[in-house]
Amino acid sequence: MARLEVRLLGDPVLRRKAEPVSEVTDELRALIDDMLETMYAEDGVGLAGPQVGRGIRVIVVDPHEEGSRALTLVNPQILAASEDVSRREEGCLSVPGLSEVVERWSTVVVEALDRDGRPVRIEADGLLARILQHEIDHLDGILFIDRVSPLKRKMLLSKWQKIKPAEAKG
Repeated sequence: MARLEVRLLGDPVLRRKAEPVSEVTDELRALIDDMLETMYAEDGVGLAGPQVGRGIRVIVVDPHEEGSRALTLVNPQILAASEDVSRREEGCLSVPGLSEVVERWSTVVVEALDRDGRPVRIEADGLLARILQHEIDHLDGILFIDRVSPLKRKMLLSKWQKIKPAEAKG
């Protein structure tokens, strides 16, 4: 396994819609293992393919809650969502140092393939529902800063210009 480079705000791969995975292969499973290693090394709760420079629809998630386990989802789709919403602070490994309160659906139903290509269906609420929505947004080129008001987004982007790591300045 290898730790991958997390792409930062400004990298074009983060704004492109990821392509569906046509087949779960050993190569994809190796990438998934590397993504899990990277997520844990970065102390994250989720990571999407575009965040490590891969424009494919794959995410890894681990809410680090009691009774939870890491999930690997290939071609995830939100099939249903509650009318209820919740507001909670979010951050992102691709925008380190920034966070803001984001409104998301309280519960979601997601279908995907697991790391072995088997169909899975997840009914999630709470933190897991939030993480799934955040990571699936990455697959569509959407960042959490796109889910806040224009004024808050402008303030976040201004702050990012001051704090962004050197590798994001190039």
